[in-house]
Amino acid sequence: MSQPITRLDQNARRSRAVIHNGTVYLAGHTADDRGQDVAGQTRQVLAKIDEMLAAAGTDKSKALNVTIWLSTMKDFQAMNEVYDAWIFPGHAPARCCGAVELAAPDIRVEIMVTAAL
Repeated sequence: MSQPITRLDQNARRSRAVIHNGTVYLAGHTADDRGQDVAGQTRQVLAKIDEMLAAAGTDKSKALNVTIWLSTMKDFQAMNEVYDAWIFPGHAPARCCGAVELAAPDIRVEIMVTAAL
């Protein structure tokens, strides 16, 4: 029997979250206020992720995997200071982080999360 697929905050191009078979897949999230430094943008992104996980019926304690893209690895330490404070103690997900050319020059960080329900 096929499991249902639920899509949250969908438009013609993407869904902000897709829920299937007990797993929540979040799209990449970026900051709304792109005038902030990487720490400020990371805080905004993680708050948006918390909101989206809650809307899907889960939270960061059930994060399975996190993918982080930075516009430059020079921001790695500053981003990690915010990220490390966000992680639910004892529940660190699998994670990767790299530098890529992001969709706009003022985007410093984009984060994508997969979590269990």
